[in-house]
Amino acid sequence: MADYKYKRVLLKLSGEALMGSGEYGIDPAVLQRMADSVKEGWAAGVQVAIVVGGGNIFRGVSGAAAGMDRAQGDNMGMLATVINCLALQDCFERNGMDSRVMSAIEMRQVAEPYIRRRAIRHLEKGRIVIFAAGTGNPYFTTDTAAALRACEIDAEVLMKATKVNGIYDADPVTHPEATKFDTITYAEVLSRGLKVMDATATALCQDNHMPIVVFNMDDADAFAKAIRGEHVGTTVVEGIDE
Repeated sequence: MADYKYKRVLLKLSGEALMGSGEYGIDPAVLQRMADSVKEGWAAGVQVAIVVGGGNIFRGVSGAAAGMDRAQGDNMGMLATVINCLALQDCFERNGMDSRVMSAIEMRQVAEPYIRRRAIRHLEKGRIVIFAAGTGNPYFTTDTAAALRACEIDAEVLMKATKVNGIYDADPVTHPEATKFDTITYAEVLSRGLKVMDATATALCQDNHMPIVVFNMDDADAFAKAIRGEHVGTTVVEGIDE
């Protein structure tokens, strides 16, 4: 553990990331890559919690845009996250990584109900805890769920794995000239409207002094480097020393 800066982390994964090169669904190769990237730190004793989105299966916002009631669509989206969490748990356990799925929507046949103290106890016992069903409430994203759970379990950092290698001043996919930030403050993220996480999640992290590290999930070593305290991607903090 001496080689690791962080002893308890929360990792946020997007549902879309699980699609791989497909248009929807779950790519088993991506699940395996996730397990490989997490295993080193977990095996060394780092306590790992995970929140996964559900956009690869269903996205409430798009459903609302097509005429579906927003709350109903978000409920469906939260159920989609449960599918992803169970798939991730299965892959972890096939790799010898003990894990538990805890759901904000009670469904005892497939997942434990989310209880904060029980989640912390699982982490202390070396189990990876995968939080499903967002916050259990519509109108809140899985980014907000990740920020909330990170604060609740006293994580030292919230790490968000994305398709780009950090935070830019514009979308690097459509703006190749975009400038990447190595470090940025919560206030600047909010004032610039940068799409790191939604504003509610960013503000929650700011209020609770929760640093955010954003990195490229396609870099197999990025998570291990991040929990060792090496610089990867972009770090969001309260203030930047000149």
